[in-house]
Amino acid sequence: MSQNYTPRKATEADLAAIEALVSSAYEKYIVRIGRKPKPMVADYRKALADHEIWVLEHDQSLIAVLELIANPGHLLVENIAVIPQCQGSGIGRHLMLFAECEAKRQGRGEIRLYTNERFTENIAIYSRLGYRETHREQIPGTVVVHMSKPVHVHPSQKHRANHNDA
Repeated sequence: MSQNYTPRKATEADLAAIEALVSSAYEKYIVRIGRKPKPMVADYRKALADHEIWVLEHDQSLIAVLELIANPGHLLVENIAVIPQCQGSGIGRHLMLFAECEAKRQGRGEIRLYTNERFTENIAIYSRLGYRETHREQIPGTVVVHMSKPVHVHPSQKHRANHNDA
């Protein structure tokens, strides 16, 4: 996909489409991990109220979702999902770069994410984008790989992050 997509903030009208998109994007992992991945069982109504959810559209249909959580000093990529027919087209990379720009805009010096250790292709993608593994966490039934990437924030922006976290 060579088109330039601009993310927009999700609204309640997008909830059903977000849930369907996430299910289709993560369905391939059910057999691999023996259960539905966490994003497939998330409460997106609550996420929409508590987090930043961004979407990309093509021909009036959602093709990708990005969920961000602002934390003191960093922005967490809680979820990124691209419809199966667009996976591998650069849309996910586009959204990850958007997330980094959001971290800078908000004055956060780091962007973090986590993924299942069995999602090896995602770990490879994040590594190519400059993310480094920080640690692994054993949770019931799986191991979570935590990764992070520093984001250069101009000193005048650091005040903004502190103000946003208050």
